[in-house]
Amino acid sequence: MLIIPAVDIKDGKCVQLVQGKPGTEQVVIENPAEVAKEWEKKGASILHIINLDGAFGDKEKNIDVIKKIINTVSIPVQLGGGIRTKEDAAELLKMGVDKVILGTMAIENPENVAELSGEFGSERIIIALDSKDSKVVVKGWTEKTEKSAPEFAKIFEKQGAGGILFTNVDYEGLLNGFDTAPLIELLDAVNIPIIYSGGVTSIEDIKKLSLTDAYGVVIGSALYKGKIDFEEALLASKS
Repeated sequence: MLIIPAVDIKDGKCVQLVQGKPGTEQVVIENPAEVAKEWEKKGASILHIINLDGAFGDKEKNIDVIKKIINTVSIPVQLGGGIRTKEDAAELLKMGVDKVILGTMAIENPENVAELSGEFGSERIIIALDSKDSKVVVKGWTEKTEKSAPEFAKIFEKQGAGGILFTNVDYEGLLNGFDTAPLIELLDAVNIPIIYSGGVTSIEDIKKLSLTDAYGVVIGSALYKGKIDFEEALLASKS
């Protein structure tokens, strides 16, 4: 199981928000590219970058920061936030982003997933399924859909998606642990890789996840606040 550090970018800085809400910054670090390089030095094999300003509506903001990260590290980068159109995704993939994470845009237009995976390869297309109260939520977790994560995952697997990023919003950013049952239900529904995110707070949480078939886990706040040591997490993921 991959341990994937999160580098969330807002106003050109690396930040961590509570429940994804603007104004709840708990960690602010000046140079995201240096942060990314540090994770690579510690043994990360992939980075999870979110353009928070993009997610909040300003997709052009932080593009220079993202380019700098891509040029600074030699490991793959998966990127989400502000990808509103098929053209946005294509531009990022051509820029050097290894994998794009598609959320609302994919759910509103699943055919975009088929077209992008056909053009760039399915392994470069990840679908973000954010679940709250057992239903997928979109538009920055503000609107609830009628379908569950397993229902959407089956649709996107058929459309050619190469993986799913599953965020359990009920636990995200709260550092209170999480329940693996929704993840296991999703893993049972599809055969493509599932990356988990949300509420991972301790080495015990990582050991719990490593007992499932999760492909990877994205960790943000717990790493930045020192609740999880990255090298220890790598060891736990292999145990």
